[in-house]
Amino acid sequence: MSKIDFHVHITPPEISADWRKYAEKEPYFSMLSHGPRNKFASAPDIIAALDTAGFDKAVVFGFAFNDAGLCRYVNDYVIDSVTRYPDRLIGFMVVPPGGVELEDEIQRCHAAGLRGVGELFPEGQDFDIADTRQTAALAAACTHFNIPLLIHANEPLGHHYPGKTKIGLRSQEQFIENNPGLEIVLAHWGGGLLFYETMPEMREKCRNVYYDTAASPLLYDPSVYRAASAIGLSEKILFGSDFPLLPHSRYIDALAASGISLSEQEQMLGGNAIKLLNGR
Repeated sequence: MSKIDFHVHITPPEISADWRKYAEKEPYFSMLSHGPRNKFASAPDIIAALDTAGFDKAVVFGFAFNDAGLCRYVNDYVIDSVTRYPDRLIGFMVVPPGGVELEDEIQRCHAAGLRGVGELFPEGQDFDIADTRQTAALAAACTHFNIPLLIHANEPLGHHYPGKTKIGLRSQEQFIENNPGLEIVLAHWGGGLLFYETMPEMREKCRNVYYDTAASPLLYDPSVYRAASAIGLSEKILFGSDFPLLPHSRYIDALAASGISLSEQEQMLGGNAIKLLNGR
């Protein structure tokens, strides 16, 4: 079974080398870039990290800027990187959900081989995921091209960190309810939304929702994997490292210590991603 990292940030070297210039006009990018853990990774950096960790592939995406031109710029880098490493990298695209060029950019990137949208930042890109007026075009385009949408989420409790936003579980539920035909990936364990799938009505609503494990070692102890298994969600958990934030080894050690079966670990480490991306 292939090992696939579903959550990897890729940055054009030109932006990495002069990130402060871009931060001046992009407040959310500025906040994250000034964070003590911030790092940037190019395509060769990601390939080296995959080789070191023994992973076969990674889903990569650029930073979701507010500016449509910057989104196109990082999308072009993703397209180029996937072209150079077709057997190792799977590209997603980023767009500003309120941008007038949204549909054209999704069509352009899809035609170039990108296979999903995200990671988008509701607060960072100033859109309300619960408001259909602000998300209808985005959801419709993803549904039309049959591609999944990866959205940033975070837990409402616990310690503060750069990137922890005010997006609530209710807003996520409303977005899911508004788009029953859309396949959605909620980053960072969905901010804990997965635990509410113990409620039958939430299990039904979230039938097309997946959760990635990005930043998990900074948020939860290894029992979170066992909890997901106990709820019956092993088939909906996607391994995501949030690289270059953390090395893959931090996650592999946690998985090994979690107590879940090897078959469940294989599902999370790649089987579920293959199922979600099949045919895309």
